[in-house]
Amino acid sequence: MQRSNERFVERLPLVLDRPIYAYGLTLIFCAAALLLRWAAEPLLPVGYPFVTFFPAVILTSFLFGVRPGIFAAIVCGFLSWYFFIPPYGGLTLNPAVAVAMLFYTGVVAVDIILIRFMQRANYNLAVERERSRLLAENRELLFRELQHRVSNNLQVVAALLALQRRHIDHDVARRALDDASERLALVGRISRTLYDPERTGQDMATFLTALTADVVDASGRADISLSVDAPGGLVLDPNVTVPLALVVAEAVSNAIEHGLSDRAGRIDVTLGAEGDALVLRVADDGHGVAPDFATTQADSLGLRIANALAAQLGGRFTLSPGLVAGAVARLDLPLATAC
Repeated sequence: MQRSNERFVERLPLVLDRPIYAYGLTLIFCAAALLLRWAAEPLLPVGYPFVTFFPAVILTSFLFGVRPGIFAAIVCGFLSWYFFIPPYGGLTLNPAVAVAMLFYTGVVAVDIILIRFMQRANYNLAVERERSRLLAENRELLFRELQHRVSNNLQVVAALLALQRRHIDHDVARRALDDASERLALVGRISRTLYDPERTGQDMATFLTALTADVVDASGRADISLSVDAPGGLVLDPNVTVPLALVVAEAVSNAIEHGLSDRAGRIDVTLGAEGDALVLRVADDGHGVAPDFATTQADSLGLRIANALAAQLGGRFTLSPGLVAGAVARLDLPLATAC
């Protein structure tokens, strides 16, 4: 309702199909003001000849512009002079009448000028609002195109690495190219998923659910059950979301590849605040790790990447045995930095 009122005000003064319509409606307003003045005559003290004619002039100027407003001022001025300024029924001019008419002329002139300035400012505001809307649309279009191109380029590089793998006989080199190809493809998918031209962030529960399901699907494992627990409405800084998503993907992939390599199992992902820290846990019920396992000394590329991303965010990544079985990958981030 409020927006429709704003749109109506922005269109003022109204541009009718034919100018004669505006002047016809102006005469109707003047006639209504005359009838209202006659009806109010018994209720008013002596004088006040213009009291109902000012609104007619203001309304006409507001709706139809300066020229119909001037026309209304002239018609209303003669009607008030003829019917309500003594001697009645004539257009007698004397000093008192001259002063009254000068007063009337000055008031309606100020009204028309102020309405004209208001309408001009309102028109300029509407033009700027439309220009801002077009700029916002262009920005979103350019941002969408940039995200699309970046994601496509990452996918192309991942495909090229996969093609290059066919020409390499060394098993270690082939596995390295496979890892690089998979990670580039993952970054491309995350970049596409996190498309957000307003940089307002994304609900983490929805995002992590889709991300972890994508990682499990990419592994080709149908015997892995997955759960994600994150507060509804939790939104992180966009600069934090991508590194955190990569850590989640690495932890889930590591659980599938090592903890659940030869057995069905379950992976639970939880994200929430604990004190002044944001804590991410990725727990599985697989083979687990040694109690003295240290991620900083591990040879796994994925764990090294997770440590580097945690350091980038000012946090800490650990991998430790679960309480009952399996392993728990944990990422602690300063809450003030993440949100």
